Amino acid sequence: MLLTIDIGNSQIAFGVFDRDTLKKSWRLATNTTKTSDEYGSLFVSLMREAGIQPTSIDGTIISSVVPPVTPVIEQVVETYFHHCPLLVTADFPFHLTLQYANPREIGTDRLVNAAAAYARYHTGLIIVDFGTATTFCTITQDGRYLGGAIAPGLKSSANALHAHTAKLPDIELVRPKSVIGTDTVTSMQSGLIFGYAGLVDELVTRIQQEIGQTTRVIATGGLAAILAPISRTIQDVCPYLTLEGLNLLYHRIKGD
Repeated sequence: MLLTIDIGNSQIAFGVFDRDTLKKSWRLATNTTKTSDEYGSLFVSLMREAGIQPTSIDGTIISSVVPPVTPVIEQVVETYFHHCPLLVTADFPFHLTLQYANPREIGTDRLVNAAAAYARYHTGLIIVDFGTATTFCTITQDGRYLGGAIAPGLKSSANALHAHTAKLPDIELVRPKSVIGTDTVTSMQSGLIFGYAGLVDELVTRIQQEIGQTTRVIATGGLAAILAPISRTIQDVCPYLTLEGLNLLYHRIKGD
């Protein structure tokens, strides 16, 4: 079985695949102070609770946008799963033409998402990833990765409101019953949730106008399920897109 690991700024998502079937997935908080043994014991205990033995893992692939954590997780794989992992770079077989000024500046998670989405849909795409940042990736119908946009993440914006104002609380990011908030919490929820849905729709519309074609719009990331029902442009939610892309790329590299 294959272990897929996506190291993000806020969370580490990882899952175990049996060929194309995702058996189980988990999320851990990204912590630059944790040791490989601390992470390793978490990985192993979570997998064993799900009935997956570490000895059944015969391959691992990692995507990371947090350089200090990357070698720690590589050490986890070597120590606890007894093999060297593949680390995604801009040179991987994404089967896309990267029309970015410097492809090595693109977060590998964005490239993995693009590869997975294009392999699934084979059409023009805008991928909206709701993570620490909200990213937009644009792919043309003929497989050209054009770039996109990066906006502050929804949770990051909520944290900033709480941290930099005297009276605004830390709130739960849920959809309020109405746009007009009747107290501070629902007013903040409205501004964040409905405001971000508007941000998504405006950027998607402008991107489609700029490239001169309608695209399929898909969402992924931890908060996609909250924003997608409110957005007028998001058509599909793919919660495991990055892990699926890692599985796809691993088998491309291995030629099977």
